[in-house]
Amino acid sequence: MTTTVAPSAPLTAADRCDRCGAQAYLRVELQTGGELLFCAHHAREHGDKLKEIAANVVDETHKLSGAPAAASDDER
Repeated sequence: MTTTVAPSAPLTAADRCDRCGAQAYLRVELQTGGELLFCAHHAREHGDKLKEIAANVVDETHKLSGAPAAASDDER
């Protein structure tokens, strides 16, 4: 039997950390079903334990190292 896992949707600014409510950059899909979302800080803090219970991890913390987007003339 082959199981196909649908790809996770990218995280957006609306996705919030389950621990503190900050923007989530890590989605942990659990072996038991369901998911947890974490900001980069809490992802690092709980990383070892999360790896033990995760079926899949979507890590978008690389987005934090990019330069901030310049404001357009309309936003100024």
